Amino acid sequence: MSQKVAVLGTGKIGEALLSGMLRAGWAPADLLVTARRPERAAELHERHGVTPVTNQEAAKTADTLILTVKPQDMGTLLDELAPHVPAGRLVISGAAGIPTSFFEERLDPGTPVVRVMTNTPALVDEAMSVISAGSHATAEHLAHAEEIFGAVGKTLRVPESQQDACTALSGSGPAYFFYLVEAMTDAGILLGLPRDKAHDLIVQSAIGAAVMLRDSGEHPVKLRENVTSPAGTTINAIRELENHGVRAALIAALEAARDRSRELASGNS
Repeated sequence: MSQKVAVLGTGKIGEALLSGMLRAGWAPADLLVTARRPERAAELHERHGVTPVTNQEAAKTADTLILTVKPQDMGTLLDELAPHVPAGRLVISGAAGIPTSFFEERLDPGTPVVRVMTNTPALVDEAMSVISAGSHATAEHLAHAEEIFGAVGKTLRVPESQQDACTALSGSGPAYFFYLVEAMTDAGILLGLPRDKAHDLIVQSAIGAAVMLRDSGEHPVKLRENVTSPAGTTINAIRELENHGVRAALIAALEAARDRSRELASGNS
């Protein structure tokens, strides 16, 4: 892997991506990083052996630029990069809600842009990264993005028009599960269990259920029915979830997340 890849604005997700790429076979010498604080850049060099550079140096020397700054900082970063990014340079955006057209309008005509929405399980190599092509990105560019983000989990190509929905489902998705675990832990305490035991019971149940969903090939309704005996404990719990509108609340919550992603895309902070 001789192409140079630069991660700009290297926070937790950017560092997770670097770490995954190194494990996947990238040479540290081929990985460049930028960070707002010099001590952060030095830390990344010490920990991973990658090369700290300025944003301008990254734009001039890297074959692929991965922009991982916050959405509200992306315009400022592009203003800095634009004079130094050749038209053929692949630009990968990891910023929520920002369309590829935002980059194409600020960079040289013909610059290939790929939009990627990943999520925090990248920190444990279990990310779900959703990849979309801009106007000038080719199948080769998409494959290169898949190679990079495949180092920290699974990838999925979608049309850019579906990115806001994917942000609602998987970009924000881990938070919904953490919220559910938090609520179930509180319920366990209410039922008389110590917090640590309630936590262990719920987390392992969640891991087991996720593996069954991934590996069994069964529809979630079928898997749920397998646990739901007539007049048993599970059906009583499901009835209460339905009585309290949990299904409708989840749908409304994801619609709200999608709508917020659209607002970010339109420039509303």
